[in-house]
Amino acid sequence: MALPEQAYAVLGHPVRRKEDMRFIQGRGRYLDDIVLPRMAYLALVRSPYAHARIRSIRVDAAKAIPGVLAVITGEDLEELGLAWMPTLAGDKQMVLAVGKVLFQYQEVAAVVGETREAAVDGAQAVEVDYEPLPVVVDPFRALEPDAPVLREDREQKTNHIWHWEVGDREATEEALRRSDVVIRERIRFQRVHPAPLEPCGCIADFDRITGRLTLYVTSQAPHAYRTLLALVTKLPEHMIRVISPDIGGGFGNKVAIYPGYVCAVVASMMLGRPVKWVETRTENLTSTSFARDYHMMVELGATREGKVTALRVKTIADHGAFDASANPTRFPAGLFSICTGSYDFPVAFAEVDAVYTNKAPGGISYRCSFRVTEASYLIERAMDILADELGMDPAELRRRNFIPPEKFPYRSALGWTYDSGNYVAALDRALELIGYEELRREQEERRRRGELMGIGISSYTEIVGAGPSHTFDIAGLKMFDSCEIRVHPTGKILARFGTRHQGQGHETTYAQIIAHELGVSVEDVLVEEGDTDTAPYGLGTYASRSTPTAGAAAAMCARRIREKARKIAAHLLEAAEEDIVWEEGRFIVRGVPGKSVTFPQVAFAAYTNPPPGMEPGLEAVYYYDPPNLTFPFGTYVCVVDIDKGTGQVKVRRFVGVDDCGTVINPMIVEGQIHGGLTEGFAIAFMQEIAYDENGNCLSSNFTEYLIPTAVETPRWELDRTVTPSPHHPLGAKGVGESANVGSPAAFVNAVVDALSHLGVRHIDMPITPWKIWRILREHGITE
Repeated sequence: MALPEQAYAVLGHPVRRKEDMRFIQGRGRYLDDIVLPRMAYLALVRSPYAHARIRSIRVDAAKAIPGVLAVITGEDLEELGLAWMPTLAGDKQMVLAVGKVLFQYQEVAAVVGETREAAVDGAQAVEVDYEPLPVVVDPFRALEPDAPVLREDREQKTNHIWHWEVGDREATEEALRRSDVVIRERIRFQRVHPAPLEPCGCIADFDRITGRLTLYVTSQAPHAYRTLLALVTKLPEHMIRVISPDIGGGFGNKVAIYPGYVCAVVASMMLGRPVKWVETRTENLTSTSFARDYHMMVELGATREGKVTALRVKTIADHGAFDASANPTRFPAGLFSICTGSYDFPVAFAEVDAVYTNKAPGGISYRCSFRVTEASYLIERAMDILADELGMDPAELRRRNFIPPEKFPYRSALGWTYDSGNYVAALDRALELIGYEELRREQEERRRRGELMGIGISSYTEIVGAGPSHTFDIAGLKMFDSCEIRVHPTGKILARFGTRHQGQGHETTYAQIIAHELGVSVEDVLVEEGDTDTAPYGLGTYASRSTPTAGAAAAMCARRIREKARKIAAHLLEAAEEDIVWEEGRFIVRGVPGKSVTFPQVAFAAYTNPPPGMEPGLEAVYYYDPPNLTFPFGTYVCVVDIDKGTGQVKVRRFVGVDDCGTVINPMIVEGQIHGGLTEGFAIAFMQEIAYDENGNCLSSNFTEYLIPTAVETPRWELDRTVTPSPHHPLGAKGVGESANVGSPAAFVNAVVDALSHLGVRHIDMPITPWKIWRILREHGITE
């Protein structure tokens, strides 16, 4: 049965109920819970054009609306020296448009009102006269010599931002020339959006009497915000307090600083009262940082026996109007050079060119460690294409090329030192759980009957835990992280961290680490994050770095506490310190198991009976600077069935075997994987921030940018192997992003496998029913 094209907009997705609309539209519930005295509200005027000159902005009608307190334009900010703000990528971005706009929904003016309604009414009354300009939404077109130059503020009159490369170009070219087989494919990872449950927002509260600014903001990195605000606003950093409350999800979307934050701060300083800004769902999807949008050309060489010989990748990265990615300074293309994946490539070369277009700015790490998802998707698709070219089983091709366990620590062709891995074990376990050989036999039988069934494999390697200070920084800030532990006299513990959770369960994981190290109950540990007045300085939570960095800081800080506690125990037990042994949460005199003290007893003595000459108290701070990154890995296997009449893809089974090193809390790990797989599923089959030729955003709400519900989401079957990191204090590697990194390729590989006998080699995401139906029609499978 053939369906008309318009049917595919909702095919397979539930009808949105009336009660769902608040979620679709977005409100920022957590910030709405915070109401300060005399608080005003801010709304932003946004451009309907993707590229246009601003002839004039008239604000008199807006100012005349009852309840409107102020209207701020880009010219006002120019007078304050705040018209432009630096991005985390080293570019600069207009706070409010000056001269022209560069993308649809760009911020043009800010209106402050006594109520949210007054602010919105005022924003709608601002009159802007635009002169439309030619629009460039194709990054390849943006690089053509006759393309209109978008960023006239730059000295370089071109849309090219930067070029980055890594590896041995000449050796790779030679290896490809000598290879028996070379596959070439252009692979796109479409523009997607993190789409957190709650959109971005802030409350800026400048106290004119004290000269202190308090900023409540949905930030994944509150300390970095404080430092950057000090640099931008020239306020002394000690006079800025950043509080990150429950933020309703982040996924990388809440790392960047947005114009609404700056406008709220300026308005609060102007008016001397708190100013709240909470964006709508449409504003979040259309103007805050996107992810991906990588156009990748891959060349992969191999012998006829299936041994890989070389990898070459050339990528065009669409960054939109401003380069507002959040990558480490030395890695403008993020950690894309992990694109050799789990495989023992003798030589490789990768290059990336970044481009401006008339789209929203960004390029952030959506639930991945700085462009790792793009890299993993690239190599796992390329390996399947190579398997098809060689007529080889994709599982066998992977097994033949895995980095063997005995080679770890392994130096990759593109410069990374993998800490540990056992890729064959994860692959074999996944294939065993799903019954791989039987599924292949079933697939052959179904094809004979004309049915479409596919099996997709993705054996990913991720790179997380940024990062070592000798290599990693953002905006100059080194990417260490921190823990402060205060042990109270009764043995209860307050632990503070420089990270900020968005639902990852830090309160549980960190408490477990400290409780284990100090022999106390988890309930005796209180974990705090998100307040720069109390937490030690840290670089925040993103790129799956919390357990690899702050978790390690917790362990090392607790051990520092324990060493002082050992001295106090020796004093209490009247024994030499070297004779004190830590066993099962107690300090015991060696050889005299009946003579011991518990940690709470030692804690009480630290305040009441410390050894002579020892400083009282039991507190410590530890800043952990990791010696290397960590490299979690795993294998995902997906089985799909395709309906020939509609092109609908049904994920029949999905087995995931992850290895994140030492597992601290299995339930939290499983929950993180479930969430990441669901997002990977959505990216593979539903989601794209799309634009038309005029730069109009076609994905501005959750009826267009689809979010999977429990109805669509497959059932996940999970297992794990354990290969500890040799350099992490706990052997942990991090897991929060692994499923998002590894799963898109598994889904796509399964769909392509179902159609490979028709000659289909690659399909770009999102793989919608309409896209599959057209392919089937082209091959005469359906009408």
